[in-house]
Amino acid sequence: MTANDFIPKPYSNQVANGKVTWESPSNIALVKYWGKKKNQIPENPSISFTLNNCKTITTLTYTAKDNHDDFEFEVFLDGKQKEDFKPKIATFFQRVESYLPFLKRFQFKIETSNTFPHSSGIASSASGMSALALCLMSIERELNPEISEEEFKAKASFLARLGSGSACRSIEGDLIVWGENETVEGSTDLFGVKYPYTVHDNFKEYQDTILLVDRGEKQVSSTVGHNLMHGHPFAAQRFEQAHENLAKLKPILEVGDLKQFIALIESEALTLHAMMMTSMPYFILMKPNTLEIIQKIWAFREKTGLHIGFTLDAGANVHVLYPKAEATHILEFIKDELVGYCQNEQYICDQIGFGAKLIDN
Repeated sequence: MTANDFIPKPYSNQVANGKVTWESPSNIALVKYWGKKKNQIPENPSISFTLNNCKTITTLTYTAKDNHDDFEFEVFLDGKQKEDFKPKIATFFQRVESYLPFLKRFQFKIETSNTFPHSSGIASSASGMSALALCLMSIERELNPEISEEEFKAKASFLARLGSGSACRSIEGDLIVWGENETVEGSTDLFGVKYPYTVHDNFKEYQDTILLVDRGEKQVSSTVGHNLMHGHPFAAQRFEQAHENLAKLKPILEVGDLKQFIALIESEALTLHAMMMTSMPYFILMKPNTLEIIQKIWAFREKTGLHIGFTLDAGANVHVLYPKAEATHILEFIKDELVGYCQNEQYICDQIGFGAKLIDN
């Protein structure tokens, strides 16, 4: 399959106006994607847990217009107009116009909100861009009702990727793979696919408590960080390691080996930040409290034998991952020992989810 397969044939229907609402979740990578090629193509494969509670709700109102020369849209976050969001969406529209040739035919009103605090340090680009992509695909389904559900999801993931790479992993759940690799049959660089193999019950309803260590703006954006992998002295080894770790994860997920799972995801998290610290220019996104939390988790795991682990995104916040069967004791530990390291003692309880949902059409 190539990108050209997503260019539609002439539409069979006409649409004058309408409104559609989708909610789409965030996700947290277990094997990390860091470094990308042209057109949002990943340098290495990744696999992620889709979350359940951290999500974006987007309503897209569309009205046909006479002038088809340019994109016309307004953006609102929590009811307030956001002019500073427009450049990113304009860039997204430019990237996807050949795949959605109706974009200049309509005037759009984009109304969005998050279930997690804005500027909380949780990346909203994955949930936000995937929700917008799904709204646009709902319009295409009005114009072409013959599109299958499989085609709809694949193209929504493909479009979301062109807005934010990790957004392609938010369309479905519970485990999503993005990036061509030998381990997962059907994997592709173009969009995310559902992990197709056996997953042990240990990983069902897996918990993710997100500790909000720092809500401030990152000193280096993810886009800049990805670009710093070009010419990075350890880039080739890192990309190879990601392929190897994805292969190692397959039997771990099948047999439910929680100890090996924790070892792999923690190594992946620390490797991600090691790439940041060894790029040129180098940078550190972890904060002192990030390290304090990690040390506390290690000590608690050693003392109790409970299967508590962590992963990190490209920031200071800590995702504490653990099986639901051990949730009572681990959550008590989190509240007693870890929340004090969070900014304003803020944290979010989440768990594995199953993808986006159409709310209203």
